[in-house]
Parts: sequence; C-alpha cells; structure tokens
Amino acid sequence: MPEDILTLPPPPADQRLAYGSDPNQFADLRVPKATKRAPVLMNIHGGYWRAKYDLLHAGHLCAALTKKGFVTYNVEYRRVGNPGGGWPGTFEDIGNSYRYIKQVAARYSGEADRMIVMGHSAGGQLALCLAAHEPAVAGAVSLAGVVDLQRAYDLHLSHDAVVAFLGGKPTDVADHYDDADPMRLQISQCRQIVVHGAADDVVPPAFSRDYVTKKKKANEKVELLEIDKADHFDLIDPRSAAWALVEKAALELVQ
Repeated sequence: MPEDILTLPPPPADQRLAYGSDPNQFADLRVPKATKRAPVLMNIHGGYWRAKYDLLHAGHLCAALTKKGFVTYNVEYRRVGNPGGGWPGTFEDIGNSYRYIKQVAARYSGEADRMIVMGHSAGGQLALCLAAHEPAVAGAVSLAGVVDLQRAYDLHLSHDAVVAFLGGKPTDVADHYDDADPMRLQISQCRQIVVHGAADDVVPPAFSRDYVTKKKKANEKVELLEIDKADHFDLIDPRSAAWALVEKAALELVQ
C-alpha cells in the first residue's frame, strides 16, 4: 500500500536544527554532497495539522530531493494536540522556521535567494499561506493541498480537522479563515505549482482544480499539475510513478 511511506524509517538527516525553544520547533536538514551553493527547499509535512503525524515520513521526499541538488529543510511545528498548536501557533512556527533558514542557509551551502517551499496535504495549505504572508518566497509547490478551508469544512474532511485547527466553524472565526485560507489570500509575487493526484480519496482533486481556476482569474502565477492514477500518498513517495513529475516541479521553480 502507498501509505506505508508513513511508517517506513527515512534515511537519516545530516543535522537537526532548532528554530525555537519548544520541543516541536525544529527541522531536519539534508545537504547535497556537491560543495557549490545549492537551492533550498523548505518542506512542510501534512497530517491534517494533528500532533499524531510528524515530519519523519517526509524524510523520504527530502532525501530524494537532496540527491537532486537541493538543501532540504524538513520542518516540524506545533500541531493540534500540542501546547500552542492550531491557529495561530502552527502558522507562527512555519513563519519563524522560514525566517530562520533564510538567515543560516549559507552556513550549509544553501542559497537563500533560491529558496522554495513545498507542502503536502495540510502542509500545502501552510506552504501557500506562507507564500501569501512572506513576500520573499519566490516559489511554492502544493502537493494534494487542503487549499480551500471553507470547502474542507463543508465536507467535514477528516472529522472536521479544519474546525480543530482554526478553533471554530467559519461563522465563528471568520478572521481566521480569511488569514489562513489560500483561496482567500493573494499570492502576487510567487510562482505556484499545484499538484494533485486524480485518484486522491483523502483531499478531492477538485480542490486544486478550482484553486488554480480562481487564482488564474486573479492573475496569479499558478499552474495545475494533475497526475493520472496518482493517489494522496504517491506524491510524497519517491518509489511511485508520480514522483518524477513532483521532482520536476520543484526543479522548475529554481532554474
């Protein structure tokens, strides 16, 4: 089953960096063997923002991209179930981790000016939200992203995970939805590649299709890559047939 990527131990990281004092405020760094300056990819794992899912399963994705020449920075953050997790603490961690790696990237052969952000599932929401709030983000990849929080609420995805993340229903926390929902945010400076598997039964592919349609009307630099027969986890599994297209999307943003 493709979901075994969630339990297989990943290759070890080169270093674990703390960007804050909380036990969940750290990232796993992997550096390519070449000594020249390399682009940096900040990865944000998914799991519907819940503490039961951590960054380890995304280590496979990061190790594969490191082999392709990226310095990868696989971020952990406070999640629902952790003290301070949920909105806004979760997103504060994403912003702080981004600013930290921008400052220290050169120490690890990383080129901060060629830095992109990638996120899977709930991490896709966080990646695009970061791109909206941080003008320096030049490229973002959403992999099967929960890019429409209102619709995720309407469909009660993962037992109302959006309500747990934002602390209430849309009518009760409207400001949270406006600040956190990629569908409602403007991403003017950043090239976005929105990837989704056509066979995804965890986050409907229509989320990404409709997101791209709306954002193109707003003149954002966004493109859709829908992968036939790929499911939710194929997009983060370097063994899958879909992986070569995910890899290509990341490389396009730094060329």
